[in-house]
Amino acid sequence: MNKTLQYIKYCISAFAVMALSQTAKAQTESDALMIPKNYFCAAGIYTHNSWNHYWEGTFRRDNLNLGTVSSNVYALGGNYGLSNRINLLFMVPYVKTNVSAGTLRGQQGFQDISLAFKWMAVRQEVGTGLLSLHAIVSGNIPVGNYQADYLPLSIGMRSKSIAVRGLLNYQVGRFFVAGAGQYVRRDNITIDRDSYFTTEMHYTNQVAMPNMTNFLFSTGYRSLKFNAEATLTHVNTIGGFDITKNNMPFPSNNMQATAVGSIFKYMFQSIPGLEFTAGGSWVLHGRNYGQNLSVFGGVYYVFSTKGEKSDK
Repeated sequence: MNKTLQYIKYCISAFAVMALSQTAKAQTESDALMIPKNYFCAAGIYTHNSWNHYWEGTFRRDNLNLGTVSSNVYALGGNYGLSNRINLLFMVPYVKTNVSAGTLRGQQGFQDISLAFKWMAVRQEVGTGLLSLHAIVSGNIPVGNYQADYLPLSIGMRSKSIAVRGLLNYQVGRFFVAGAGQYVRRDNITIDRDSYFTTEMHYTNQVAMPNMTNFLFSTGYRSLKFNAEATLTHVNTIGGFDITKNNMPFPSNNMQATAVGSIFKYMFQSIPGLEFTAGGSWVLHGRNYGQNLSVFGGVYYVFSTKGEKSDK
């Protein structure tokens, strides 16, 4: 069997899941697979998001002044195997937003570069399966000069952040189940006005961003040729306030969302290292959050950086 065919599967989830969010950064490192030492996975992903209902606090509503809010995300990324147990990942998205009604105009531009350090701390046979434990440190740095105080059409939050994630995976044969939890520490942001109102007046252009938690459950089937995965995610800010009646969202709102999703990938054996993937997600319930439908497609290519020849 071609050696590259074995390694292509290590690339898929590391980039596919992250593309399910408008910000294209929310779970960049959420899989339990590792790309081997001296191999590199290049990824190109397109994501389309849209919603016409949202939660104003806990009240689900529409807004005829917005119509349908949508975004297109074009992302390039990479995953390098520093060792068989340590991977380095990055991704840079270009985002364009739009509304179908009203007078607001969308934004477009580069958003935040996402960087991640992923370590497989434990890999142990347990019963009839294989148990692995991963520790991941990741961060986001704004690279575009966009406005954060322009929700829901802002392309991001312009907040530097650092996150720590723990991931547990158990696989028996070609079937697996996994769970993960993440804590995200976010820096303050600067907005283009000298005062703003949350639950009280603030006479400053500095906004304290609430930190976040992120939980993931996934299960599915993995093989060298085809993967299928179902996901359940929940994101929640620790603090914040509700959108006030008939007002625009604000960066420090209390945002919560529970979403279901799926990821499918197919690898072409006739072109070693080349893979196509597709998937999507749907927000079931939220708070100060759009009921987003997201679909994505991606192309991935894995190759050895040492010029190793494939084993037949």
